Amino acid sequence: MQDYIHNRVLEIGNYIVQTAATVRQTANVFGVSKSTVHKDVTERLPRINAQLAQQVRYILELNKAERHIRGGEATRRKYQNEAIG
Repeated sequence: MQDYIHNRVLEIGNYIVQTAATVRQTANVFGVSKSTVHKDVTERLPRINAQLAQQVRYILELNKAERHIRGGEATRRKYQNEAIG
């Protein structure tokens, strides 16, 4: 694995743990695709740092469990803004 990929994987893992960010938010911060973030944390990170990978997996599973709530909130805000505007 190339050094820049190795470093990116660790930075992404640490960022997710520190901020509880979603894959989409992380991809925007690091300027990579969601697919890249997903591959980094599911395939590459466990080979580099298993403990960090486990922490990231927990946060991503929590985000996945809550995503229907975030989606509903986004829809509610959308229609509230349309009613105001």
